[in-house]
Amino acid sequence: MHDITAGQWWRGAAIYELYLRSFANGGAHDAGACAGDGTGNLAGVRERLPYLADLGIDAIWFSPWYPSPMADAGYDVADFRDIAPEFGTLAEADALVGEAHKLDIKIIIDIVPNHCSDQHPWFQEALRSQPGSPERARFWFRPGRGPDGALPPNNWQSIFGGPAWRRIPDGEWYLHLFAPEQPDFNWGNPDVRSEFEDILRFWFDRGVDGIRIDSAALLTKDPLLPDTAPGLPDPASDRDDVHEIYRAWRRVADEYEDKVLIGEVWLPDADRLARYTRPDELHTVFNFPYLNCPWDAAALKKVIDSSPVPATWVLSNHDVDRHVSRYGRANTSFDLQGRDHSQPVDLVLGTRRARAAALLTMALPDAVYIYQGEELGLWEVEDIPDELRQDPIWHRTGGRDPGRDGSRVPLPWSGKEPPFGFCDGCQPWLPQPKEWRDLTVEHESCDPGSMLQLYRAALRIRRERLGAGPMTWLPSADGVLVFDRGDRLRCVVNISSVPAELPAGTLLLASNLLGADGTVPTDTAVWLAIS
Repeated sequence: MHDITAGQWWRGAAIYELYLRSFANGGAHDAGACAGDGTGNLAGVRERLPYLADLGIDAIWFSPWYPSPMADAGYDVADFRDIAPEFGTLAEADALVGEAHKLDIKIIIDIVPNHCSDQHPWFQEALRSQPGSPERARFWFRPGRGPDGALPPNNWQSIFGGPAWRRIPDGEWYLHLFAPEQPDFNWGNPDVRSEFEDILRFWFDRGVDGIRIDSAALLTKDPLLPDTAPGLPDPASDRDDVHEIYRAWRRVADEYEDKVLIGEVWLPDADRLARYTRPDELHTVFNFPYLNCPWDAAALKKVIDSSPVPATWVLSNHDVDRHVSRYGRANTSFDLQGRDHSQPVDLVLGTRRARAAALLTMALPDAVYIYQGEELGLWEVEDIPDELRQDPIWHRTGGRDPGRDGSRVPLPWSGKEPPFGFCDGCQPWLPQPKEWRDLTVEHESCDPGSMLQLYRAALRIRRERLGAGPMTWLPSADGVLVFDRGDRLRCVVNISSVPAELPAGTLLLASNLLGADGTVPTDTAVWLAIS
């Protein structure tokens, strides 16, 4: 049986990703922010902690809540030791941590170590300083190429589109692997290393239980800054020296009890990925090959078998298209570098598959991540008006990449019209589809067949029966996955085009109605008790 209070609580936890801007807007907080400003805040989270406790999650992972100009939705951090005024105050964050702990909910926060905001005091000091100064050495400032230095120092491209370098008035260039407003730290500099170790202690001392590390593989760069070239290792990703940083961070975490370090590491190579979870480094990393995988039994089994241990299982997050939409397309896989909203989406099919995928995912060993709104069956909002889009990916690619706004639309809580209880007397920061009237928490709480009720039931059974522990594949027909979790639960997932036989066992939960003859229909998952 799963025990969230035991050591290594994160091994079997159900962790809820809370994208703060879009979760809920609550009453005015200590900083005096208006309750109707259209942005989620800590007050809204505190008011809805009972909802999360009833859902059955064990921990909340917060997207960045720091002061930020919001050039990249808070991932451009201006101060790593405070709370953005639009979200609340540091005292309110402390209160939230305490209130969550009373409900047996752990708190994980986002740390963004690859870069900061161009408004961060260190970067402002660097801009005021001379080339070669200690202040600039904390970042990647370099002269340009060419007779007058008018060309960037190398050919690196930003992940958000366009060159990864910006020139400043004195002629030097600085590196930004993301937006120009997000200058990269130079992790070869001891100031940077000691600063972030202190930041970890600051939040651990305040009761935070874990750290999710943004862009964890990107911190160190080849100091020679060579051009990228096909067939050669990326000089700005997954370098061997990045592991020195995480060994130091692990030593910090080990100064405390039951703290966890979780890496966002996008790597297709399972062996390279596993290196981040060696015993003296991170506790776990996100399992993106599973998220990217198409809705195909053979492909899913291969990914599951090659996943690092301890594993994490995730279907959606704030950077990817929601899986209801992905599973409703002809191509059900996902590519972070190639979002495609030109494909028609069958939402009925996508929702059916998403229900089955939820039971598959929650039956697997170790931790599961739930992105806010997936428990409601929300889909990717693909028709946001261009003038309302905020994602720098959209702007820097000239609209070629639709970006991530569609997965970040504020949640629908109640009522029949936007803003669906997200805020009071305001327009949410991104518009909600009117069709979400049937996907509100209020509506789904009264519908026994809703996605919300499926998630509540699955998380309850999972807590009672599962978590960390072994799994064993069983023989099955083509397109069907069958596995046991010890002697406590059997999971059957039919991804084939024909009904599948239901094995022996007592029915605990099914993602869709079973056939009249007791078979498992296509795109359906079933949980059975086997003891």
